[in-house]
Amino acid sequence: MKNKILISIATIFLILFNSCQKDVLDKQPLDIITDAIVWNDQNLIDAYLTQTYANTYVFTQECSDNEPNGNSDVWFGFVHVLNLSDEVKHVWGPQAQGKNGTIRINGGTLEWWEPSYTVIRALNEFIKRVPESPVDDVFKKEKTAEARWIRAFNYFSMVKRYGGVPIITEPQSIDDPEETLYPKRNTEKEVYDFVISEMDAIINDLPDGASATPGRASKGAALALKSRAALYAGSIAQYGTVQLNGLLGINSEEANTYYQKSYEASKILMDEGDYALYNSDPDKVVNYQNIFLKKDHSEVIFAKKHTYTDKLAGGNGWSWDFFVGPSPNAWGGGTCITPYLEMIEEYEYIDGTPGTWDRDAVQQKLWTTDELWANRDPRFYASICTQNTIWKGVPLQFYYGLRKPDGSLIYDGSYEGVAAKGNQVFTTIERTGTGFGVLKYLDENKNMFGPVADSGTDYLVFRYGEILLNFAEAAFELGKTNEALDAINQIRRRAGVAELTSVDRNAIRHERKIELAFEGHRYWDLRRWRTAVNDLTRSFSGIDYILDYETRKYQIQVRPHIDGITNQPVFHEYNYYLPITLARTGNNPNLVENPGY
Repeated sequence: MKNKILISIATIFLILFNSCQKDVLDKQPLDIITDAIVWNDQNLIDAYLTQTYANTYVFTQECSDNEPNGNSDVWFGFVHVLNLSDEVKHVWGPQAQGKNGTIRINGGTLEWWEPSYTVIRALNEFIKRVPESPVDDVFKKEKTAEARWIRAFNYFSMVKRYGGVPIITEPQSIDDPEETLYPKRNTEKEVYDFVISEMDAIINDLPDGASATPGRASKGAALALKSRAALYAGSIAQYGTVQLNGLLGINSEEANTYYQKSYEASKILMDEGDYALYNSDPDKVVNYQNIFLKKDHSEVIFAKKHTYTDKLAGGNGWSWDFFVGPSPNAWGGGTCITPYLEMIEEYEYIDGTPGTWDRDAVQQKLWTTDELWANRDPRFYASICTQNTIWKGVPLQFYYGLRKPDGSLIYDGSYEGVAAKGNQVFTTIERTGTGFGVLKYLDENKNMFGPVADSGTDYLVFRYGEILLNFAEAAFELGKTNEALDAINQIRRRAGVAELTSVDRNAIRHERKIELAFEGHRYWDLRRWRTAVNDLTRSFSGIDYILDYETRKYQIQVRPHIDGITNQPVFHEYNYYLPITLARTGNNPNLVENPGY
């Protein structure tokens, strides 16, 4: 019965994804589709595989299924990985567990264990059964390769959370011996090696970029996963510590081996020409915005596909606009994550000079917003909204406080028809924002006043810009400095900011922070570089704009400790790995808990 239900749901998903033929539902009534029918029908085999794509929730901003409806595209889950980093503050809704050093042995935010093994079990069954099916051989080979790619992605998503986890590649049966039903953890190195070797094994069985179906694994997606996974493994070897007899960590002498694998995978993607930086719009701001608004362009290697139809009503939208977009929308909220001032200061000026403020000087005079934000890296205007950012034809109002002609300040009501606070300051939460919002992935030409989950932008899991950054980092660590510099300058040239004349590790990490801002990379980067204890255990800042009635300029007040004096972010050394948890070690006595929990 469980298999019948799974296939029925999978068939429905396939229709929604527009990836099957119209006669699928004519085969048998959905409630009596049997195993024998599934593995003998190409449409149903593809439907089964489509369901495993849909159930890999972490494709979307690393969100697990701990949200209402078990759906990573709906509600708050996809902003947690941003909130845990040094990019943004979470203004309203559930705070990501762990922001303040509160990851406990019972687990919580960003977990990916039970859902992952559920998908892996379905994939193991698929990988076992499909080669024996009486269907087209080319179809079997390609779909089996896709299944191995999804399985590897799930293992990668686990290893970067927990270190070594059990590698299970065969469907388990209740009659299996105890050592099979209660597997031990593989080492962290073994899991990374498994992911990388799987990509090597399947790459020639997958379609190339030109012939791949959007939203499905391709040769490029295999190379991209290898590029990312090998880079992570190299970092773990270089900066991490081997613990628990290798369940955690990789020997340092293997760092360059993994960097070389990442370098080579990235280089193939760069040389083969199937992908390129999106560069179709002469306006640099619009061009960068359109990377995330346009679909299926040259930079997209693998995307989680969405359409502008409400997910909660059976469509395939997601909730990004509803929660992240500027206020007000249909229910009066919005801007649930607000970038820290420290993140804003990372955006350079277009001539390459640092964007860091002299905070004392900034607070000593009145400013227009043009004076404050002129000549920044175009990616700033494409990714960030703040006071007077034009949105849907009108300027957004983030200011809090109005200075009257007599010098007194008011924070409520109005004076001579001018409100004391802007429309981005909510009465329910007042000044918990930082003075900034996120624009990336938001399309102001679409209706954001509709249902909760009707945003239709595709989520880019792998894009060519990341590959250049992976290449630059791996090349630098291998001593290929000139190649690293060239890759970084390709990114900067496309962005419209001054190119570098030399490069070092900090410059590469800075470029990665800006180019991939709010895309779910930063938290994992800080973990693999082992800098999170310093970078995430600190106080962050925001600003208040105070509107001067007479000049219509703004006084800037920097607000330190924006998260609160007693609630500042904390990252403990042991947080580099999530806990296996009491529930899992209780269910399987062969699982060893990670240190510190």
